[in-house]
Amino acid sequence: MDKLAEVAAGVLVGTSELYLTTTTVVAGPDGSCLVIDPAITPADLADLAAGLAGRGVRPAAGWSTHPHWDHVLWSRQLGDVPRFAAPRAAATAAAERDDLISAAEESAPGHDIDLIGRLTALPPGATALPWDGPDALAVIHDAHAPGHGAVFLPATGTLIAGDMCSDIEIPLLDLAAPDPLGGYRAGLERLAALTGVRQVIPGHGHAGDAAEFRRRVAADRRYLDDLDHGAPSGDPRLTQDWLRAEHDRQLRHVRG
Repeated sequence: MDKLAEVAAGVLVGTSELYLTTTTVVAGPDGSCLVIDPAITPADLADLAAGLAGRGVRPAAGWSTHPHWDHVLWSRQLGDVPRFAAPRAAATAAAERDDLISAAEESAPGHDIDLIGRLTALPPGATALPWDGPDALAVIHDAHAPGHGAVFLPATGTLIAGDMCSDIEIPLLDLAAPDPLGGYRAGLERLAALTGVRQVIPGHGHAGDAAEFRRRVAADRRYLDDLDHGAPSGDPRLTQDWLRAEHDRQLRHVRG
């Protein structure tokens, strides 16, 4: 993982070489912090823990944006703290924990498997993450995965979008959902409707400013429109074989 970089006041982002996966750290009071989606290799997590320790910062809580293996990782070096997620995300991680462990072992071996997917559901009715730092609002939907929970920090206008609003990935639908395309549209529009977004941090890719956020939302809408019409896509993010394969799979699904 590269060094943590401050992208907004009190908001640090580290990026792993593997999949350009981002980890977000939100500074809290008295040297505490919130760690969102720590990833992705054991070495990355060790670098993250060392970087926080070097800054005199200690995790007070974690948040997993969604129940995919690369977003439910943890290290004992980060401390024994609650790791929250949306209720559906936490339930899905618990139900599919063996699959999460297998996927992590295949793609980034060496993690402490006892810690993979050990999430605590956000309390019923809660709209914000339960920690003592800056307000961190949970924006929960089912676009990319069950209980996908983006985080919006109104104090800095920072949106930690999870696996959405990426500059390097097309929208990746949850094809196991009852209405993958409609569900994704609904989730994207929830993010687009947020007021005051000044910075967007995707789960994979690069942080962007307000104009870049709007550009990515527009690009994602165009991609979804192409899917809806069963049309080929000229999305410039279709640069890797695995993304083209996912696009073809999504197109076949929508065409029925």
